[in-house]
Amino acid sequence: MVTQTGQVYRRLLTYSRPYTRRIMLAMFASLGVAGTDVAIAKLVQPLIDYVLAKQTMELVNMAAMVVIALAAVKGISRYVQEYFIKTAGQMVVQDLRNDVFGHALDLSMGYYAKTPSGNVVSRILNDIGMLQKSAADELVAVLREGLTLIGMISLLFYNDWRLAIVAFVVLPVAVLPASYIGRRIKKYVRKSLSNMGTLTAILQESFSGIKVVKAFGTEGMEKEKFQTENRSYYQRVKKVIRYDAATAPIMEILASFGAAGVLWYGLQRVMNGELSQGQLLSFITAMGMMYGPMKRLIKTNNVIQRAVGAAERVFELLDNPVDISDIPEAVELRNVRGQVCFEAVDFGYDADLILSDFSVAVAPGETVALVGSSGAGKSTLVGLLARFYDPNRGRITIDGQDIAHVTQESLKQQIALVDQETFLFHDTLLNNIRYSNPEASEAEVRKVAQMAFADDFIMEMPDGYATVIGDRGVRLSGGQRQRICIARAILRDAPILLLDEATSALDTESETIVQRALANLMQHRTTFVIAHRLSTIIHADRILVLDKGRIAESGTHQQLLEANGLYKRLCDAQFGEQN
Repeated sequence: MVTQTGQVYRRLLTYSRPYTRRIMLAMFASLGVAGTDVAIAKLVQPLIDYVLAKQTMELVNMAAMVVIALAAVKGISRYVQEYFIKTAGQMVVQDLRNDVFGHALDLSMGYYAKTPSGNVVSRILNDIGMLQKSAADELVAVLREGLTLIGMISLLFYNDWRLAIVAFVVLPVAVLPASYIGRRIKKYVRKSLSNMGTLTAILQESFSGIKVVKAFGTEGMEKEKFQTENRSYYQRVKKVIRYDAATAPIMEILASFGAAGVLWYGLQRVMNGELSQGQLLSFITAMGMMYGPMKRLIKTNNVIQRAVGAAERVFELLDNPVDISDIPEAVELRNVRGQVCFEAVDFGYDADLILSDFSVAVAPGETVALVGSSGAGKSTLVGLLARFYDPNRGRITIDGQDIAHVTQESLKQQIALVDQETFLFHDTLLNNIRYSNPEASEAEVRKVAQMAFADDFIMEMPDGYATVIGDRGVRLSGGQRQRICIARAILRDAPILLLDEATSALDTESETIVQRALANLMQHRTTFVIAHRLSTIIHADRILVLDKGRIAESGTHQQLLEANGLYKRLCDAQFGEQN
């Protein structure tokens, strides 16, 4: 555990290195804060033994000026210290949050198949948010109180080493409960943040699926689910609060032993003439000022342990390997004609294979439809071509180049996807279409919208192309959302097109319009079409019938009907139901 905590500290320090100058300035200013506190404690003795004893106005005036000067030095030093250390801390957290978000985007679809996105969001927001306090406010406290504590201990030993030993004996004793409390706090913070990740996932799912929740009247079930997890979160946070609240009383009790010992021993030495009253009062003042930083440092340790618990979870996410990445010798995929080949491909998410020894060659500009029962491997095939996953065995080539040996960026430029899930951003219609090509002009956007039969309804919107369409395009109908997605794909102008159930959720009228838009999109492109409705793929150049991860049949619509096989049975079942 110590080793793990040490690794967390070292990794956090690597994020601090770019801001070393700011941190050094803050540390230098901390010396000013600590030095003035030590000076105030030291000046108590001459104030008692000389100023009050001689009672001259010159010394009285000087004492007043010294107090003002020390306050000015301390104020300026404290401002410089807090400004530079807090801005450095904010930049450290900013860099860390950027790295975590960037890494999370680079993780493959395989990772997100196993991990709720709400959990990832929670680590980026909640966990790093907790870490943020440590990186800024508490780092200030560590510098200031740490240097003040060192200064006060030095002053105590300088004034009277015998009394200092009596006062100092509390410090090592206090380390044991402080260390135990810190470990317990870190443990329960990690658990509470896990609860917070689940809470975030519940929130995200509830609001993303609010239409389903409303439709089935399951608000009560969702509330109960949220309240149960929220209660669990409270139970763990309560333990953090319990241990944190115990810190101050424990330190007060321990400090009282040191204070009592110094008072008892110091008064005896004053009575024996070994110490002056001013020396004892100066020592007691310094001792009181020493216990203050010590208590605050132990309290700060609790906050830092919270941050370490959060940092461990953040680094766990950062340490997840990016399993889909460019090889060192990856080349650019350019001037693509659109020839696609699957060569003896095996793929499975777990031990069971979804595709087994799958091979097919698709010519440039050919439209290939993929049909089959659920779980036959249709969407998996499209995901492999887009390189959401890598095959377990075999390879996939475009124009003869293995897609695992080309850069992902250049591969994505050659592929346009229209998915069954019509995901749109809470943004304008213009920016949603332009998402596939951010450099496109408004004229180009309008042209592709016309090709997707979307321009008419867009121009009827309150602000036309500048209309904000709400979360996931909630202000649009299903057919309208699909046409925006098609316009986005046309604007991509990629030679390979992937259509995954692009019309499955549409009514007949909307489907007719979307089919016309898709016809514009598919021109002169190599196209893979997954369609539940077999009527939408009867004009495909070739239909592949998948069964248990293999090609059971292949041919045109008419050829497959005449073969009287699996495709014929699928058609009879579907068209029979419709009749």
